[in-house]
Amino acid sequence: MTSTESGFPRRSLLAGVAGLGVAAALPAAAAQAAPAPTSSASPKAYPANWPDLQPYGLADTRVDLWPRRDDSFVLPLELRPRDKALGRVWVRDFYVNCFVVDNRPVYVATATTRVPGLTAAAPWNDGIFLWVSPSLKGPWKLVDTTKIRPGAEKGKVWSPEFVDENRPGRTVVAPWQEYWYDDQFGKRGEVWAPEVHYFQGRWYIVACMGDHSTKVGSFMIVSEGGLEGPYRLIEGNVDKPFGDSLTGGPAFIKPGAYYHIDGSFFSEGDRARLVLHNDLYAEFRDDMEDIVPATGLPTFQQTPYSPEPYREGVYVFKYGGKYFLSQATWDWKSTNPDGTPRYAYDTPGAGRVQYQYDSVLAVSDTFEGPYSARYTAGVSAGHNNYFEDHHGGLWATFFNNGNAGYWSDPSRVAQASVAGVARVEWTGPAGNRLYFQRRSPGQSKTG
Repeated sequence: MTSTESGFPRRSLLAGVAGLGVAAALPAAAAQAAPAPTSSASPKAYPANWPDLQPYGLADTRVDLWPRRDDSFVLPLELRPRDKALGRVWVRDFYVNCFVVDNRPVYVATATTRVPGLTAAAPWNDGIFLWVSPSLKGPWKLVDTTKIRPGAEKGKVWSPEFVDENRPGRTVVAPWQEYWYDDQFGKRGEVWAPEVHYFQGRWYIVACMGDHSTKVGSFMIVSEGGLEGPYRLIEGNVDKPFGDSLTGGPAFIKPGAYYHIDGSFFSEGDRARLVLHNDLYAEFRDDMEDIVPATGLPTFQQTPYSPEPYREGVYVFKYGGKYFLSQATWDWKSTNPDGTPRYAYDTPGAGRVQYQYDSVLAVSDTFEGPYSARYTAGVSAGHNNYFEDHHGGLWATFFNNGNAGYWSDPSRVAQASVAGVARVEWTGPAGNRLYFQRRSPGQSKTG
């Protein structure tokens, strides 16, 4: 998993996006002094873990953890007609994975996207798009859905628009997923944070109906053909999203309509599990049509912050024999009593300003936990996923959240909401941490 093992070119992080790379946008705060890595035990040792920042809950802003020109790039996704004015695909919650199907690598990308005329993916959008490629470097093409829906936009595999495809015993769009209208927002209903999985020879997509939907929460669809579909809703989501309804969410969500968002899928051998925002998990039934139990789900054993901030985008993956629990957490900037800046995974409060939307990891020997103390794995990489390429190289996605914080500044808007990937390094079986590839002295080996 060295920096040249995959044979991919070193490309500018934002090649084609106003000619700018993230390296040029890094603030002085990212290069603040910090403890050096622990020395290696032997010349061929893995890179060392950075010492934990104290107190627990501080965010690591060092430049090595930012996506940089030398370790990351934006995927050249095929443009749809809506993308041509911007010159790239606008994304949030960017997801990439590599699967081996019929002894060949299949790379799949998806994301939350928006419709023409809106600046965000709300109060409605028009579904889930997939891109496919034989390698990470491309060519990235929209999956060919034209034989399934000749009149629909290419690459769109599921949408509330497909409600007319419902048949007795086969639900494509549930009533709670359909578009609806009110005086406050007009057209409402959006799908967020899709991710794709290939399990026991079938394609699955887990996604979430967003805040403006009739019911807000996670669901799963299964393909009755190939990656392009056609997809249908699993039986357990016909009436509601996964899990129990909750209190909370934006004030405009009706009581009882808010469920667990950002659902994720984890499989190991012949066992598949659902992961829900932010502490819950469940087993899928053998037929994959629902989870067991349907309500009252168990929780991960975690090492929480105090106070525990808002977290989302939960994701579990396995690497090096360990289980990694990934969560997206806002880094809030404030000021220490001595006047120096403070960066922490905090809760909103006086003098605190959202700074970066980070990828925070914790590691465990078991899926259920207990999970270790959390640490910053990647700056500006919140709501991402980690995956291996077909050479064994480890990568992570990022999109640079422009809703608030650093990337919301007008001078950086061209670098927000991008389809980015960055190299990741492993600190080996002793350290068992993953970081966006660092460039500090002694960090040459990446696993």
